[in-house]
Amino acid sequence: MQNSENRTVLISGAGIGGPALAYWLGRHGFEPTVVELAPALRPGGQAVDFRGAAHLTVLERMGLLTELRRIQTGGSPMRFVDERGSTLLHLPAEFAGGAVEVLRGDLARMLYEHSLPRTEYVFGDSVTRLTETSSGVRADFRSGVSREFDLVVGADGLHSNVRRLAFGPEEDHVSHLGHYAATWQLPNDLGVGRGAVGYNVPGRLASVGADHRDPAQARAFFVFAAPELSYDRHDPEQQKRLLHDAFSDLGWEVPRLLDSLRRAPDLYFDSISRADVGTWSTGRVCLLGDAACGATIGGMGTGTAVVAAHVLAGELARARDDHRAAFTRYENRLRKYAEGCQAGGDRTGRFLAPGTATGIRVRNALLSRPLLMNWMLRMGERVSSTVDLADLADLPAAPSGAGRLDGTGR
Repeated sequence: MQNSENRTVLISGAGIGGPALAYWLGRHGFEPTVVELAPALRPGGQAVDFRGAAHLTVLERMGLLTELRRIQTGGSPMRFVDERGSTLLHLPAEFAGGAVEVLRGDLARMLYEHSLPRTEYVFGDSVTRLTETSSGVRADFRSGVSREFDLVVGADGLHSNVRRLAFGPEEDHVSHLGHYAATWQLPNDLGVGRGAVGYNVPGRLASVGADHRDPAQARAFFVFAAPELSYDRHDPEQQKRLLHDAFSDLGWEVPRLLDSLRRAPDLYFDSISRADVGTWSTGRVCLLGDAACGATIGGMGTGTAVVAAHVLAGELARARDDHRAAFTRYENRLRKYAEGCQAGGDRTGRFLAPGTATGIRVRNALLSRPLLMNWMLRMGERVSSTVDLADLADLPAAPSGAGRLDGTGR
């Protein structure tokens, strides 16, 4: 169990990495507080996957693997079709779904519930300023509250607020990779079955897939090539106009999908980008997951964040009061691994929306070859497993109740 110093940890972000870190910190006797700008956990969302020994080992140690397998989607096969709907390429479920695929909202809820007994959660608030003091970090919040913590961790994604406050502006750390992606929920009026169906023209992809639990619902997923755009990340109406401008001239089922966008209850719209931070910590502030070394899509970010949470909490527990040593060991262990996983995101836009008709034909021809497909699957498993977690298995857990803020969390 931890000594009296470096026990209180503020974590920004209640997505995946934040609650995973809170679970491990609580288990090691720390007192984590998670702050999240959204008013509640975000439900639904795209499917996320885990693959390879490292991902599955951490899930097993957390006691989550059996439950995740129970609620898994079964994978998401995808067909690419021409304008008439004829199949050009079929990708099997395991290509995108890995060993275990679940909805992001289901995973976030499970991590939240698993960490809650030893974690304070604060929704609808965010950090506006971080000031390092002689004994910790004072965090000022949008709500007007100020509190001091021993350590602060930014687990708040590619557009990390903590990274901006402690490491400098986003443009110093995030690179645009030439594409944008969007997804939203809609009624399954097209009658699509399990998996997704996608239609390509050069530089653009429009796809739709049925909800694996409720076949009456579906989810659209669009990708398009574009230079970096200037838009308000918090204005969905502006983002909808960008999508209409990019896809309004296409055939297939695109007009019906765009029509559904007007009534969409949710919209995720973002650039396909990557984060590269020279050093993952400064003073008493550290970055985790996509905030440190992320890619929007295709960089195994969910699995990497869960592994990184296990390693960071373990190193803090091992270092006791020496957070600098813990942060250094954490980065030394994870950086090469995270960058190897992240590299897949560099190719995502070009893979989903090749820039030329020839590029689309070449992709379809190559991925129709079983040998190449199997090689790509093996490489994905290998990359996601190149980190040694053996020495973290026997770290002692805190005594029952240690690190609790009250009996149920608050």
